[in-house]
Amino acid sequence: MNFRNLLNTNFERKMRLPIVLISLVSFFGATAQTGYKIDFNIKGWKDTTVYLGSYYGEQTNLKDTARANATGSFTFDNKTPLSQGVYYLVLKTPSGYSKIFDFVVSSNQRFSIEGDSKDFIKTAVVKGDEDNKIFFENMRFLMERGKESEPFAKIIKDSTLTEDQKKSARESFALINNKVLQYQNELIEKYPTFLTARLIKSTQTIEAPMPPTKTDGTIDSSFQLKYYREHFFDKFDLADDAMLRLPRPIYQEKIKEYLNKLYAPIPDTIMMAIDKMVAKAKKNPETYKYLVYNCIFLYSAPEIMGLDEVFVRLYDKYYASGEMDFWATASIKKSLKDYAEKLRPSLIGKTGANLIMQDQNLQSRSMYDIKNKYTILFIFDPDCGHCREETPKLVEFYNKSHTKFDFQVFAVASDTSMVKMKNFIKEFKTPWITVNGPRSYLPEHYSTLYHSDSTPALYILDNKKKIIAKKLPVKQLEDFFTKHEKFLQSKKSSNKGT
Repeated sequence: MNFRNLLNTNFERKMRLPIVLISLVSFFGATAQTGYKIDFNIKGWKDTTVYLGSYYGEQTNLKDTARANATGSFTFDNKTPLSQGVYYLVLKTPSGYSKIFDFVVSSNQRFSIEGDSKDFIKTAVVKGDEDNKIFFENMRFLMERGKESEPFAKIIKDSTLTEDQKKSARESFALINNKVLQYQNELIEKYPTFLTARLIKSTQTIEAPMPPTKTDGTIDSSFQLKYYREHFFDKFDLADDAMLRLPRPIYQEKIKEYLNKLYAPIPDTIMMAIDKMVAKAKKNPETYKYLVYNCIFLYSAPEIMGLDEVFVRLYDKYYASGEMDFWATASIKKSLKDYAEKLRPSLIGKTGANLIMQDQNLQSRSMYDIKNKYTILFIFDPDCGHCREETPKLVEFYNKSHTKFDFQVFAVASDTSMVKMKNFIKEFKTPWITVNGPRSYLPEHYSTLYHSDSTPALYILDNKKKIIAKKLPVKQLEDFFTKHEKFLQSKKSSNKGT
């Protein structure tokens, strides 16, 4: 089982445990009753098993089971209350489990819903819970507006029509959309604490005002970005754990959008943004752990080079420190620690460790002996298909550009076989230094010094052996070196100016 699967398995197991047992007060302020009791009567169902399903991020779980009688009546009840969120009914069919419809469970957990299985949303009647009443009313309203907008949407999507021909349809569509916004805004204003209102509010966008004009007459181009960052969570409460239990994983989507679209992909900047979110989510232990876990998972294998440092820093700050001990099991902490320690020595900006191994002539070769401006560390397996694809490209790039950019390649074969290494050198006519990784003169294995769970693994070090890039495909090397050289020139010019 790989690292990410292990985390998922442990986290899912832990997340399915109830977090807090609380006493619930009924909606009308009657005598406090613990637990839940939800009665259903669905015309058309009889003598069948019904399951109560719940959402959690991207996962779904079955929480309870009931048996519908001959008239379609059944009840879910338990002394332990349900966590607030959106739930759904499930029927087992010959082809598997089939989700039927959603409803909300908020502070009041004693109510009834009845309707016709042929069109439950239209016929649903709720008794004893205002939250579910407006939940179904909102769905019916959206369905009606959806039917209204269909002919206009069809015209707007018609590629054979001109924009002038679509103008009227766009205006009519906008009017319907405004009706929906007005309806939902009124609902939010009237029932601000209801889960239905919070759910709708969580999906609404933040509208940034027009940027102001600065004293010199120019427009403040950064105003809207700053405003959007500052107000991004105005309509989404990061401390509301009900937001974890929605049909769409909105909580995760919000985290990703905030980090990926509003901040530069720099470890310091990303950590600052995460800390801002944590400050909001920490009020609730459930959302606190969920947010931190999702952030550390997001940066366990980032697409952008160098952001694996965020994983290490999150581990240090929230797991190694004991901050997450209130929920994290020993196995989760160990998985995180092991992976963080694999990444730590070869983060960008670190001074790369020296490697000393035997070459094909059984001579000792030290990577630190390379005096070129740059060193490309290329870790490969002679039998690896991807390595065999990348090596000819690296040979071509070397022959064309090693003088231009002043670099040398230090290639480390992962296989113990010296014969395989020699054959690889001969087959691909590699013009650089190649050594056998297992035949090392160092106490540490090279893979503990340079993270290389998969091959090929490529690192670029500068003349002081500081890691400046890693895990790049060979096709990106030309672009990287060109941009890095321009950066160095710009930095040199800037320093001269000061």
